[in-house]
Amino acid sequence: MKSTVESVSPTKVRLIVEVPFEELKPSLDAAYQSIAQQIVVPGFRKGKVPPQVIDQRVGRGPVLEEAINDALPKLYSQAVQDNQVKAIGRPEVDVTEFNDKESLQFSAEVEVRPEITLPDLDGIEAGVDDIAIGDDEVTEQIEALRQRFGSLNPVERAVQDKDFITIDLSATKDGEKIEEAQATGLSYQVGSGQLLDGLDEAVIGLSADESATFTTQLVGGELKGEDVQVEVKVTAVKEQELPEFDDDFAQTASEFDTAEELTADVRGRLERGKRLEQAGDARDAVLEKILTMVDVPVPEGLLTDELAARRENLEQQLGYSGMTFAQFLEGEEQTEEEFDEDLKKRSEDAIKAQFVLDMVAEQQELSVNDQELTEHIVRHAQRSSVSPDQFAQHAVENNLVPSLVSEVVRGKALAHLVENAKVTDASGNEVELKTLQPDGTYADPEAEQADTDEAAAPAEEPAKA
Repeated sequence: MKSTVESVSPTKVRLIVEVPFEELKPSLDAAYQSIAQQIVVPGFRKGKVPPQVIDQRVGRGPVLEEAINDALPKLYSQAVQDNQVKAIGRPEVDVTEFNDKESLQFSAEVEVRPEITLPDLDGIEAGVDDIAIGDDEVTEQIEALRQRFGSLNPVERAVQDKDFITIDLSATKDGEKIEEAQATGLSYQVGSGQLLDGLDEAVIGLSADESATFTTQLVGGELKGEDVQVEVKVTAVKEQELPEFDDDFAQTASEFDTAEELTADVRGRLERGKRLEQAGDARDAVLEKILTMVDVPVPEGLLTDELAARRENLEQQLGYSGMTFAQFLEGEEQTEEEFDEDLKKRSEDAIKAQFVLDMVAEQQELSVNDQELTEHIVRHAQRSSVSPDQFAQHAVENNLVPSLVSEVVRGKALAHLVENAKVTDASGNEVELKTLQPDGTYADPEAEQADTDEAAAPAEEPAKA
């Protein structure tokens, strides 16, 4: 077999393949055997019909067609391998010439990974926002902690904002009761907005055993999105009593002895979280900077697939949330044209980033070990709310393991770029990323080196008697 490759565009090539007829013999034999199993010829057992009889009864043409269809995928794969073509997606194959008992010639156009040239990526400069912890953020965390230790006390008064109430709900449409929209004994905090629009306004001012009716829209069921009338009856009213934030509370709610120490810990945890957010921003900023430095052509077919996948994912999310595409656009304050343009830009950047990170990984000879892949699978499983074993089985059955490995390798490539970049915050301070740990703390390089040296040191020989 002879094969050559021609460049069609920066992201597409054409393979020209010439195959001597004798190389088609295995596929031709398989075609005769397959057809022999499908036909019945008097005087011959099923599956034992000779080729010359098949040619007479069925014709040579169908046999050759089946043989060529069987051979083309293998011949194409061999040509890709021989020419070291970095193919993406499925090829467009065209049989350009075929002479029975002489030769087969076909062409295959396929998208390929573009050839890109990376500049020196060490020391790339990028900027991120400062880390800022507001007093209101600390207060919000402390209030949440106080609420966890608060108590609910019944009150003999009308409902007020922030009260905890027990209610019955009954929805009707044109006077007809909606069976799936009836509920009793629901617990609800006024002002949380977690049930129905208009509920908070309806219950404020009601006392126990009093009712009110309001118009709203259901968030599920056959009448989802339609106006219905809802009667709400308050059956109990409770207010939350929060403990004082003092040293006694700190000792009850935490391992700290004083409220001051607890406050400092809350601020520290917020700072560590912000530090991780800043690291994420740094990764985005470094990658964005690199994409402005590198010319990366995007294969059209790959872009089409990426756009389709992102749209499908968005449609699923909107379906789960009960939101229409029009409502989504309104919330994003975008027109459909602006959304399409933004989606295309993000898809193109994602594809470009994959190509760049793959090349960096190749240059740095990055690989993935079993532990790293397992940890990545566990994270995916947690996001999907399934067990790691279930996700792993799904990945194997759907041939997703190679893509999971690629995700890990690209993550390591991006980490390498970020750690070797110069990232500064808005105040001009350099952001430390090399020793940042998954919990937002910094590792002590000297301690790590000491542990490494200790582990590498030879064990002392036992004392001789």
